[in-house]
Amino acid sequence: VQLQASGGGLVQAGGSLSVSCAASERIFSRYPKGWFRQAPGKEREFVAAITGSGVTTVYADSVKGRFTISGDNAKNTVNLRMNSLKPEDTAVYYCAADANWGVLLSTNPNKAAWGQGTQVTVSS
Repeated sequence: VQLQASGGGLVQAGGSLSVSCAASERIFSRYPKGWFRQAPGKEREFVAAITGSGVTTVYADSVKGRFTISGDNAKNTVNLRMNSLKPEDTAVYYCAADANWGVLLSTNPNKAAWGQGTQVTVSS
């Protein structure tokens, strides 16, 4: 599976942005999918994840209530809507997919697929 991330950009604090990730294969719609981010000088961290069915979502405490992950199986995409953005949300955002929910949520970099990353910058 190949993942292609898009969206992101520059926004002022308090604003909103969306990032999207498209997969090259239909099987992606069955996989749990998630978003991670990496700020300069920091480790890559988990942001949000959604099961293949879309029934269950999980968020990092730092984004809970502000970010929403959603999947569109018809379009083979996973999206992250980011509201009330803060300067500390500035990072490169990566989408990921893995058939195993536990592996997807973990910090294990060996997931089935990673997107190339897209920059999100929040100015104060």
